[in-house]
Amino acid sequence: MQPTLRVDDPPTPRPGRLRTAWRAAHRPVAGVSRRTQLVACAVPFIVLPSGVWRLPAAFADGIGFGQRAYIVSLSVLSEVLAFSAIGLVARWGEVFPRWVPLLGGRRIPTTAAVLPAAVGATLLTLLWTVITPVTEVMGVTIRGEEVPSTYPGRAGGWESAWFYFCYAPLVLWGPLLAVLTVAYGKRRRTAGSTAR
Repeated sequence: MQPTLRVDDPPTPRPGRLRTAWRAAHRPVAGVSRRTQLVACAVPFIVLPSGVWRLPAAFADGIGFGQRAYIVSLSVLSEVLAFSAIGLVARWGEVFPRWVPLLGGRRIPTTAAVLPAAVGATLLTLLWTVITPVTEVMGVTIRGEEVPSTYPGRAGGWESAWFYFCYAPLVLWGPLLAVLTVAYGKRRRTAGSTAR
């Protein structure tokens, strides 16, 4: 027996086709723990504040078109790369989507995902977790030059606090990507040995 709706009951929302497709594409595959899902979802949010901090600088007075395009592109590219961490827990990280020419529907070789993710995790850890904090403490750039007086961390007050608040989460990007990479590799190897 179906429940009757009263006139004042709000209609039950139905997800649209785009929302349904998005959820299906990003649904975690079997064997992914809840903790690993949370780590994967955290990565784009860790990178987002630095992009938000950079974007107003792109539209400041005196910024040329080339610099503006670079800043916006860097922010968008950083977020896209961070979002790719979701692929280490979702189906599109194990099987090429059907719309990919020539490869659609085929399994992604484990090495083809693990190798770039491991290299990325290593580089991000070196850059943001090791080198950047050391250079901040020493007051030099990555090249070893003295930090200029216009450096946002030297502004003082709320400007410095906002800068560090937005960039500090990047310290976690590399290590979290490494955790996801190891979990992905183990899950795929286990699934491969079980399938044999």
